[in-house]
Amino acid sequence: MGESGQRPRSIVRIELDERSFLRRRPEVEHEREVALFDLLEENTFTLKGEGTCPAPYHLHLSLREDRLVFDVRDTGGAPQKEVVLAIRPFRAVIKDYFLVCESYFDAIKTSSPSQIEAIDMGRRALHNEGALMLEERLREHVTLDYDTSRRFFTLLCILHMRG
Repeated sequence: MGESGQRPRSIVRIELDERSFLRRRPEVEHEREVALFDLLEENTFTLKGEGTCPAPYHLHLSLREDRLVFDVRDTGGAPQKEVVLAIRPFRAVIKDYFLVCESYFDAIKTSSPSQIEAIDMGRRALHNEGALMLEERLREHVTLDYDTSRRFFTLLCILHMRG
């Protein structure tokens, strides 16, 4: 926590490219809203490289030609860095994550608590795997913490659902 007692926040505004994704089932929309809220409440995200300003940042996330684009700007809107990651390396874990999420959402309606818990453990393991992959691929451009990486992976999955 900072001196004022507030949680650290490197990103103070996030925009998702609304053209990059479609609205999905309520559970997915809820995940999106929670990830955005949590990310804005607490995150660690620092640009690496010469000529970049220190945090705080405004961030625009989008998918462009099968690439995840982090358009990072200072709070005045001046471009700082655009980080572009290929989606292909994430496809298998995203596909598996979607399948397990579907099972999880269906299980909530009809399964026992122990069955739901088992599916949720698998869901969390895949989410963790994706978050670690994302953190590793961003490492050259950005310093971020694990929780920030997990929230970005959630947003990547939602952006990937674009139809």
